[in-house]
Amino acid sequence: MPRGRYSLHDPHDRTPLGEEHFHCAPGPSGWRYVAQRTTPSGDHAGSIDLALDELGRPIRLEANASSWQVRGAALDGVTWVRTDPTGVHATEGNAPAHAFTGTSPAFLIATTRLLRLTPASPATRVRLVALTDPVLAPRTVDQSWTLLNSEAHATDNGPLTVDAYQVTALDTGEQHTVHVSGDVVLAAPGIELEDLETPPSAFP
Repeated sequence: MPRGRYSLHDPHDRTPLGEEHFHCAPGPSGWRYVAQRTTPSGDHAGSIDLALDELGRPIRLEANASSWQVRGAALDGVTWVRTDPTGVHATEGNAPAHAFTGTSPAFLIATTRLLRLTPASPATRVRLVALTDPVLAPRTVDQSWTLLNSEAHATDNGPLTVDAYQVTALDTGEQHTVHVSGDVVLAAPGIELEDLETPPSAFP
């Protein structure tokens, strides 16, 4: 069970946004990721609990930030309920999308599990519902993912396979690269892996 800490920053000006303390693991039904977020000063800032089925679809998502909460799952596309800080008002949403995304590294792993790309795969288009900071406002986005290469790197615990993905935002054409090993993001825009207590899990 990988356990560690990501630092988060603004990908444009590198303003620190805080940290995400996580643990994750594959299981008999898929994969689960649980994390707590803190602000740059160390205060609690939110949480995420994401469970995927064996095909990489979100069977349960619970995200909290700024006292807002979103619960969602893959149902008729993706469906969610967003609750305001008072707990009085809840709005339901649905979109013809494949999964959720957001600033948590969990969503990058989830997308790789959903797409199952190989270096021979063509660029693959995916529609996602992005939960945007700071209040988890939902917004539908279209991306294109390509697996550029997979390379094995020698480590003290044996070879570590690192996958490099090119992600293109189809509305702006902006491209960036995401480096993933198993169920851990090694580097991505706005995300840096600061600490990892156990090696990444290898998916079957």
